[in-house]
Amino acid sequence: MQHEKPFSQACENNKRVILSVLERVFANCRQVLEIGSGTGQHAVFLAEHLPHLIWHTSDQPQYHEGISAWLEDAYIENVKPPIAFTIGQDTFPNLDVDGVFTANTAHIMQKEEVRLLMESVASHLPQNGIFCQYGPFKHSSKFTSESNHAFHVSLLERGYGGYRDINELKAWAGELSLNDVIDMPANNHMLVWQKR
Repeated sequence: MQHEKPFSQACENNKRVILSVLERVFANCRQVLEIGSGTGQHAVFLAEHLPHLIWHTSDQPQYHEGISAWLEDAYIENVKPPIAFTIGQDTFPNLDVDGVFTANTAHIMQKEEVRLLMESVASHLPQNGIFCQYGPFKHSSKFTSESNHAFHVSLLERGYGGYRDINELKAWAGELSLNDVIDMPANNHMLVWQKR
């Protein structure tokens, strides 16, 4: 039932603008791993609208029940049940993916975890593979808005890692080239990386 599933208003707000980017950049991909599937809302919506893809969900085990609830209600054949994947604890999923997607994870994770994320994606994507990274970021140590700076401070106060700088991500990205930085609503961005 609908009320038993976890719900994120942010996912509802941003899913269509995210899809508008993924339709283009994942056009030649066949299998995508979503890192940090959260509630499962993005997976259901994006897999339904990108039927050429096999969409693999993953997250920490405590989120699997909610993700599975969304998947079971939607019954979309090209989205797969969640894989247990915690950066820094689990090995990268053994999947033949040519795309990776993650949304609103980098500012929650600790700095070292984000570095591991970038390095892991870079080492596991094939040549020309695509990594799409959605969320709020700093640009050359600057915040894009006062509200972003305030949110960053609140994240640090709650023990999260806070906003990462795009230059920092590039330094950790190894063979990933940053092809595009796309402005998104609510002071967010989509970073589009490609494996060289």
